[in-house]
Amino acid sequence: MGTTKLTARALNRATLARQLLLSREQLEVTDAVRRIVALQAQHPASPYIALWNRLSPFDPTTLDAALADHRLVRATLMRITVHTVHADDYTPFREAMEPTLRGSRLGDPRFRASGLTASDADTFLPLLLDHADGTVRTAAELRTWLEAHLGATTTPNAATSDTTTSATLDTGAHRMLRHYAPLWHAPTGGPWSFDTRQSYVAASPRPSLTDPDAAAEGLRTLVRRYLQGFGPATIADMAQFAMVQQRRIRTALATMSDELETLEATDTAQPLYDIPGAPRPPEDTPAPPRLMAMWDSTLLAYADRGRLLPPEYRKYVTRMNGDVLPTLLVDGQVAGIWRPLADSIEATAFHPLPASTWKALTDEAAALRTFLITRADPTPYRRHDHWWTKPLPTTSETRLLRGD
Repeated sequence: MGTTKLTARALNRATLARQLLLSREQLEVTDAVRRIVALQAQHPASPYIALWNRLSPFDPTTLDAALADHRLVRATLMRITVHTVHADDYTPFREAMEPTLRGSRLGDPRFRASGLTASDADTFLPLLLDHADGTVRTAAELRTWLEAHLGATTTPNAATSDTTTSATLDTGAHRMLRHYAPLWHAPTGGPWSFDTRQSYVAASPRPSLTDPDAAAEGLRTLVRRYLQGFGPATIADMAQFAMVQQRRIRTALATMSDELETLEATDTAQPLYDIPGAPRPPEDTPAPPRLMAMWDSTLLAYADRGRLLPPEYRKYVTRMNGDVLPTLLVDGQVAGIWRPLADSIEATAFHPLPASTWKALTDEAAALRTFLITRADPTPYRRHDHWWTKPLPTTSETRLLRGD
């Protein structure tokens, strides 16, 4: 065990440095996504806002182009959620996630209720990928193809002990298959490359879904990349980021001891792992205010989310259905939430902020408003506005930031 002990603030600054949140940097979008590992992408606007927070200049048309030609890809990966990652990272990440995705998608009651088994999926999945190989297929087209090629399935009738035949997949079963299959989301248009329409193309090259050695090597790659973008971190943190068993993380680490260093933290007895030489700036390094995207990966990458999100604010940011609201980041910590309105950015601070901080947030909000208007979608998170009717801390202060 090394003798270096890192404070909570030092860990915070390490994360901000690796996530390009201490200062906006001049990088190509593909290089930036590799640096920050993955952009959580349930909401199509969030990867754009996340990169706007991290790059200067940021030309969103370069992200459009990288998604269109699959240098960056959008797919179901870590935490069984949609992420945007570099195409070179997709295959090892997907192979690392195979045991988790297989168990969660093919073991889901909605899939099993269809009468299909995991073995059935293994049989027709290569044919499905051939069908979507190099050709964009809509969700409806994939469902029609599946129903045509599965033929009649037998489903027990618990009430009569008979069986009924059906070649129709319900929505839940079809969704589980799409989430499990190594498919990339195909862009459907502006302003954020994707919308409620869903289209797919087979991943290329195709990851292995049957080779345990590929899964093990993929997990080592994922651990290495995670630590580059989010370290130092504990075993529990790594498992949380990917949603894989801690046992698998320990096994991976045991084969990586010659390329990692082990550190100590002042507020946990758990060892921290890191890449030697990775950025760990002084804990007093200034951290400018930011208006973070909804579901920003930095808030979801750790078992202990207190690295950026104070525990007392977690229930106001992470809602019961899993929505993670767009946040105000002040001195490296979540200090409130924000939402875009038609004529302003509404910012709610959970505790009093000094005038200088409000001024900096106003400047950020003005630039963000310009960015959103330029993309012809000034209120991308409007469907989540209902959360702002729920109780917030009694110490909260809300301001409309226009910057004009």
